[in-house]
Amino acid sequence: MTRKQRRLTLIGIAGIVLAIAAGLVLYALSDRIVFFNSPSDIRANTPAPGQRIRLGGLVVDGSVVKGADGSVRFSVTDGAATVPVAYRGILPDLFREGQGVVTEGVVGPGGDFSADTVLAKHDENYMPKEVADALKEQGVWRHAEGGSQSDAK
Repeated sequence: MTRKQRRLTLIGIAGIVLAIAAGLVLYALSDRIVFFNSPSDIRANTPAPGQRIRLGGLVVDGSVVKGADGSVRFSVTDGAATVPVAYRGILPDLFREGQGVVTEGVVGPGGDFSADTVLAKHDENYMPKEVADALKEQGVWRHAEGGSQSDAK
């Protein structure tokens, strides 16, 4: 075997080892991937049972019902569709009706969303890009006046 052949063999083996390592990493992370959906996406294409997703939109005014056991029920909308959400735990301080929210969990058999994480916006002008894009697409985007973000380009 010549020097050049040994070098090519070593490079080939190293490439195969790196490809296998990358494949194992991607396989290990595949169950941790969570896709973002708007209420319209969920109504149009119901996710598989047990599949984790992120649901984002606006909390419907008058929909928040707090239970004595720490459970909370509310609805999330993007203007075109509404999804009921059940959550058990402490809500973020900035969570309120009419504000942007992102929840993470699974869709139940009846179409209700069972959340285990609820995230609320952190200031007057922030909304996750995916939520803002979905709301703009539905025509219900409400940009705060005098904010630091600008839609004018």
